[in-house]
Amino acid sequence: MHRLSRRLILAALVTLATLAVAATSPSWAADKLRVVATFTVLGDMVKNVGGEHVALTTLVGPDGDAHVYEPTPADARALARADLVLVNGLGFEGWIDRLVKASGYKGPVVVASEGIALLRAEEDHGHGDRGHGHHGDEFDPHAWQDLVNGRLYVINIARALAAADTARADNYRRRAEAYDRELVTLDRDIRSRLDAVPAERRKVITSHDAFRYFGHAYGIGFHAPVGLSTEDEPSAGEVAALIRQMRDEGIRTLFVDNITDARLLQQLAREAEAVIGGTLYSDSLSGTSGPASTYLDMFRHNASEIVKAFKN
Repeated sequence: MHRLSRRLILAALVTLATLAVAATSPSWAADKLRVVATFTVLGDMVKNVGGEHVALTTLVGPDGDAHVYEPTPADARALARADLVLVNGLGFEGWIDRLVKASGYKGPVVVASEGIALLRAEEDHGHGDRGHGHHGDEFDPHAWQDLVNGRLYVINIARALAAADTARADNYRRRAEAYDRELVTLDRDIRSRLDAVPAERRKVITSHDAFRYFGHAYGIGFHAPVGLSTEDEPSAGEVAALIRQMRDEGIRTLFVDNITDARLLQQLAREAEAVIGGTLYSDSLSGTSGPASTYLDMFRHNASEIVKAFKN
């Protein structure tokens, strides 16, 4: 999968280069492109590709939960003024269509996850479990949790910026290529760190099922009491089954993610005599003073926390 994805990424970067065309309006080039991103991961990618040429509004802020977000009148005003709207798609932002309609926005709405090799909720690919509270026809929307997928997000964002602002297409392409090199380097580093951990130890419990792509990419079995959305609620039977699995398989690594309530995981830890480790960042980045204020920092932090727990 990753070898194919890398070929697709290379082809897409070559295609992106052809979007670098001459400006047709000098006054257009002087204005910043007004972009709305739905949540912090997308927003950070836009900052890296758009730089100073983009005036960015991110709707769901740091440590926010896009699954249950309630748009505000200010959000509608931001969309009404926007030149471009970027979304994750895959049902992640269940409120976005209503917001677009309410705002009167008529411009492009670009799905950043376009072209990703999606994982269904019930697929485990030999690493994860089938989850709890999932529906068989549901795709996991948390595709950014694989850095190879993140590279495709960046390509889609760069294409969208270039199409909306042709005068600066070459700048967006160069910035996207530089950012892509950082993603490649970090992906290689995380793989080498996790390769040192025995496969039988790579099992983790998290608050909600947001790390399926991470697990698929790096060979970790992620299990969660809450499904793909934080709105899901596990039954007593599902919680009991997860506790049995933890005891049977000796799973002792638990992590709360930054957008969910810790109480259910605390119950699991008590029942299975396990210990809750640090916090993982799933659907949202931290604030600027936190350990995961950028997409790259989020991966560095999560990988470090997981590796540290595996070594204990």
